[in-house]
Amino acid sequence: MRNLPVTRLLVAALVAVGLAAAPGTAQAGTAPGTVVQGPIPGAPPGDPSSPNVEDTYPWMATNVDLASRGYVEREFFVSGEASAYSATGERLATGVPYKTRVIVRKPTRPSRFNGTAIAEWQNVTAGYDLDALWSTDQITRDGNVWAGISAQRVGVEHLVEWSPARYGDLDVTGGGRFTDDELSYDIFAQVAETLRERGPSAPLGGLKADTVIGAGASQSASRMTAYYDAVLLQSEKVFDGYAFIVGPAPARRGPEPVFQVLSETDVRSSARPPDTETFRRWEVAGTAHSGWHGQDYRRPILNRDLGEAPTYRCDRPAFSRVPLHHVIATAYAHLVRWTKAGTPPPSAPPLRLNPDGTKVRDSLGLAKGGIRLSQVEAPTALNTGDNSGETFCFLFGTHVPFDEARLDSLYPSHGRYVAAVVKADVHNLRDGYLLPADARQNRIDAIGSGVGGH
Repeated sequence: MRNLPVTRLLVAALVAVGLAAAPGTAQAGTAPGTVVQGPIPGAPPGDPSSPNVEDTYPWMATNVDLASRGYVEREFFVSGEASAYSATGERLATGVPYKTRVIVRKPTRPSRFNGTAIAEWQNVTAGYDLDALWSTDQITRDGNVWAGISAQRVGVEHLVEWSPARYGDLDVTGGGRFTDDELSYDIFAQVAETLRERGPSAPLGGLKADTVIGAGASQSASRMTAYYDAVLLQSEKVFDGYAFIVGPAPARRGPEPVFQVLSETDVRSSARPPDTETFRRWEVAGTAHSGWHGQDYRRPILNRDLGEAPTYRCDRPAFSRVPLHHVIATAYAHLVRWTKAGTPPPSAPPLRLNPDGTKVRDSLGLAKGGIRLSQVEAPTALNTGDNSGETFCFLFGTHVPFDEARLDSLYPSHGRYVAAVVKADVHNLRDGYLLPADARQNRIDAIGSGVGGH
């Protein structure tokens, strides 16, 4: 197994990940019969096969120096009894025991916490839990709590196999009775409900969450859609708002705000639901279902935890670098205002499609329509949501840098390029599609790029 450098492990993992915490005691959760145990003790990332739990560490523990950002990572086990539901909302059983985990990244001081907890349904398409919506700069900068919840059998069974000492008694199937994730809906909701608790063993400790957002990407968005459309109608409200990212969104229109953010990859039909008082759909040009940002963050972590991160041979250079995470961060901010003040987000133009469902493209090959970030309006590369090849290549989009001649023809001077970036970002700030901090970083990156006028 390949490991991270020792110095980085000792400094970043011990301090930032916070695994040296003493074992927590169990406490009653908000949901009847729910028990939270933690924070679970551990060691710096190293060998997950250790037989002693105190020598293990959480799956996909972040390699970010969270301490320097005023954050800490903690893992908790949550157990209780859940109801089993079909995907159409039929209640199949009640009182089924489960035990799962939640990994929490949170501010260390109440003054750093903005009151919003983002509860992510961990994606398991790759065969293991994936924190698809973690974005270090945006989440820590804005003072959010992020909580990754393990709700599905595939993810939990991988945890058990990966570290039996740490995860050996986790089970979300009711002892094998429900292997098609029938318990996942209620488990996700019950664990998310514990984020509202306060106390020494609560996932948020002394932090008080006044807004809890349910978030899911891709397959997890599909699971959350079934939850919202069918299961929520016969269960207690847990979430204040919902973020459905690069995946389907509910057909039902309920009282809680629903925000759907789609990459270029995900838009294949001109049939779109209309925006309403409680629903918004945004489509973002040039972005991919799974782009560079998330891949770049996860690669060293998967090298550490799997021995080697997956590699792919796609037909075209993969991983769009248009930052969909900038728009997702903006969507979270709108969701909070929506839930608290009833202020709906702005609508956004759709991507333009040909009759066959393909995107209308300009002379550079860039998609027309949609939300157009400065990386598309002032391009330095061809970024699209399309690709092909083995396994997941169709989700990665493309990234083909322009050569120097093309860049010089687009931007006769470096100043022209910086001005084009700033102009695009000003428009997106005005229209409500971008946060000021991300616009500021775009400008800094443009000034330091040297693009134009060679």
